Amino acid sequence: MFKTSLHRLLLASLVLLLPAMAAHAEDPPLVRAQNAVRVLNEIMEAPDKSIPTDLLKQAKAIAVIPDLLKVGFVFGGRRGEGLISVKGPDGTWSNPSFISMTGGSIGFQAGASSTDVILVFRTQRGVDSIVNGKFTLGADAAAAAGPVGRTAQASTDSDFKAEIYSYSRSRGLFAGVALDGSALRIDYDANEAIYGKGITPRRIFEGGVGNVPSQVVDFRDRLEEYTQR
Repeated sequence: MFKTSLHRLLLASLVLLLPAMAAHAEDPPLVRAQNAVRVLNEIMEAPDKSIPTDLLKQAKAIAVIPDLLKVGFVFGGRRGEGLISVKGPDGTWSNPSFISMTGGSIGFQAGASSTDVILVFRTQRGVDSIVNGKFTLGADAAAAAGPVGRTAQASTDSDFKAEIYSYSRSRGLFAGVALDGSALRIDYDANEAIYGKGITPRRIFEGGVGNVPSQVVDFRDRLEEYTQR
């Protein structure tokens, strides 16, 4: 009896969860780029609530995932698409690769929410993992909620060992957030749509692409601007 009830509950959760996740259809790549620029601008221009400038200067890569959808009914899931740029040896930012973020959880939860997420990579290890196609926050790289404020020190984790600092913005509030268990993957279809067939993330990051749409270039340029402040 208990197993039957549990199976019914899990089935009901999936029936509610899957359509909601499916309804969160991928935006076209250029729209995704525009949304990522919007999120970056709004957060970095917020007085005393932005990512610390020193942290941006230390960063090896930055990912922006606008409108990450989180849905829950016993089972929880999250799904979003965004962009990631890598800082080169000369200190300049690369053209971005398109990425997706997914994750799940189990527990008594219900409802749906949309959140903007920013990830700041502080080590080359995390960058190498995403270049290879996929990595999981907390498993492949240590992650921690990031400090907030232009002059804040990156000391949220006491030993200053976090490889990735994560942030979220929901209902106008911007703060560090723990996202352990979330998986980032390269979105090869979106990259192909923008950069052409057979273009690898490494080639994008190393400047081996041309005729990049202005909406995508704008993401890189905004990172350059905010890092130089």
